Parts: sequence; structure tokens; C-alpha cells
Amino acid sequence: MKKILFYLLLSSTLILGAASCEDPIIPDKEEDKNLSGSITEVRTLDATVEYLLVGPLLVEDGGVLNIPAGTTIKAKKGFSSYILVLQGGKINVNGTAEKPVTMTADIPNAEQGHWGGLVINGKAPLADPKEKGSTEINSAYLYGGNDPKDNSGSITYLKLEYTGARSSANVEHNGLTLNGVGNGTKIENIYIPNGADDGIEFFGGSVNVTNLLVVNSDDDMFDFTQGYNGTLENCYGIWETGYVSSESDPRGVEADGNLDGLSPEHPNQSNFKIKNMTIDLRLAASTTEGCYMHDVIKVRRGAKATIENALVKGQGQAKDLVDLTDGKGAAQESTTISITNSLTTKISGKEVNGTGNVTVKAGNSGCPANIFSWTGYTL
Repeated sequence: MKKILFYLLLSSTLILGAASCEDPIIPDKEEDKNLSGSITEVRTLDATVEYLLVGPLLVEDGGVLNIPAGTTIKAKKGFSSYILVLQGGKINVNGTAEKPVTMTADIPNAEQGHWGGLVINGKAPLADPKEKGSTEINSAYLYGGNDPKDNSGSITYLKLEYTGARSSANVEHNGLTLNGVGNGTKIENIYIPNGADDGIEFFGGSVNVTNLLVVNSDDDMFDFTQGYNGTLENCYGIWETGYVSSESDPRGVEADGNLDGLSPEHPNQSNFKIKNMTIDLRLAASTTEGCYMHDVIKVRRGAKATIENALVKGQGQAKDLVDLTDGKGAAQESTTISITNSLTTKISGKEVNGTGNVTVKAGNSGCPANIFSWTGYTL
């Protein structure tokens, strides 16, 4: 009998040992559902757990945050609810078309600016490659450097909802903020609805972003500054019927060569590309502030933009179609833009303001609409 028990125990041990080699996913503990603090090693979330972001979540230098397909992170209301990937840290958002990753508010019927958003700090050059930038939401964290190929991870099939919390008029989140992010970072298939401030903003760096849908951004849909020199390809921006912006000068594209136009002498002024862009203004025609777009495309302060196959459509109002002027410096004259204006309401300002190679013509197709079916949003 003792021999039988011994063999049974031995067999059980072998079975358990074999099973342990499979590295089963162990669900996070109940207390680990709340996200905040610092990640200094590798942390992989569990798609079966609904997480609650209760404060700043920092991915430190050497840390890695892995988020599997289908994961949902809900954020408590407030400026301090955000995810920030610091220089040397990495985030891997591994969503799929069938199971995207969702970062959203912790309550139904939330409003713009409910929580912060996602911020990534990289080591790619800025307008002045000798300088570092200070993160807008916390100046203690720096970004920028001399590695255009810097890798901050991979982000695919991500929904960022109700972002853009602010602590003051000049300190506020965007949906996705890319600070000096290098082109070793992969970012594609992103959906940013109902965010305060900008949908996406590039502060320098060289990262490329592909397949981006922004709906009802309070300020600019696509914002570029501080020496950004990458490519945004397949971008679609929408203002829905009845939408009202609280900002003083909302735009489709806003591009500065350097930060706030304060450094025209910096050697790496923004020099970026946009390929295949649609801006859809579904608003009723109106010249009431907040109910029209100031500029569909604004390039200024030493920036050079190459914009191919752009289309603006809808019944909404815009002041200027393309504006290349500014009190702190105009766009580079080598800026090249091809745009089709299919707005049914006449613009109230100028079709082209300033000097550049701007072609306003019929026939541009803009961004393909069928690439965003995974979002569930009807284009």
C-alpha cells in the first residue's frame, strides 16, 4: 500500500511539474485590478480582468507594460488618471480587429476630459537636438534625444475614449501624446473619440502613425510641433452633427515648426508628411464661435508639410481652407499640399492664405473609410 501511495505521489508531482512548464496565465489578484504607481519590470495584464486606473501609471526606464487583445481599462475621473511611458520604458498594446484594447471612462455617458490619456516619451530628436523637452502634464519627466529609431513599444487596435483632462488652460492632456517618440515604435489602428484638446499631438520625434480615426476632438484633430519629422498615413477626422467646440481656434491640422513659435533658429523644424486624410464636418452651416472650424489646415512657424490626397467634406463651416501664415512666422514656402474641397457650405475666409505649393483640385479620395470597421463607428 505504501508503494502504491508513493507512486501516486510521484506521478502527481511529475504531472504538476509538466504543467508548470506551460507558464499558465494567472489572473491578477483582486487588489491588482487598480492601476497606478510605477512599472519597473515586465507586467502583463489579463484580458479577463477589467482594470481601473486610479492614478498616474508610469512605465519606468526598463519597465514593460504588455496589454493583451480584448483588455479594458477604465479610468477614474481626473487629471491624474493617465498612463505615461517614460524614456526607456515600453508599452505593447496587442489589440486585434476582433478584440481591440479599450481605455475609457469608469462611468457611462462620460464627457470629454474625463481622464488624462496615453503619453509616450521617447529619445528621438526635437527641433533642437541638443535640448530635452519637458512633459506638459508633469515637467519632471523629460523627452527627446539623438536616436530617431528609438523604440517605445508597439500599439495596435486601441480605443482611447473621453480623454483630455486638464489642470489649467495651458496644462492639459490629449488623446494620444507622442513626445520625441522614435520610428522604432509601431503605432497603427487607433480610434480616439470624444476627447478634449487634441486627438493626437506629436512633440518632435520621428514615429509614424497609420490608420487613425478621431471623432469630436475639442481642439485640433491632428497636431504637430517641435520638429516632428515622421508620417501620418490614413487619418480621418470627424465633427458630428450638433458638436460644439469649447476652444478658440479648432483646426483639422495644426502644425508648428518649433514649440510655440519661440525658437525659429532651431535646426530641426518640423518636416512631416500626411498621406490620405479626410476631414468630415457634419455640422450645420454656422459662423457662431465653436460651431465652425477655423482652418482645415494650418501650417506655420517654420514648419514644412507635405500633404497628399487630402479631402474635406460635409455641410459644416470653415473659415480658411489652408492657412500658411502666423504672427510668429509662416510655413516654409516648400510646403506642398493637395486638397479637394467638397464642403457644401462656402468657406467664410480664404481658400489659401500665404505662400506655398498648394493645389486645390477635384478628385482626391482622402482616407479609405473601410479600414475603421473594427471601431464599430459608422462612417
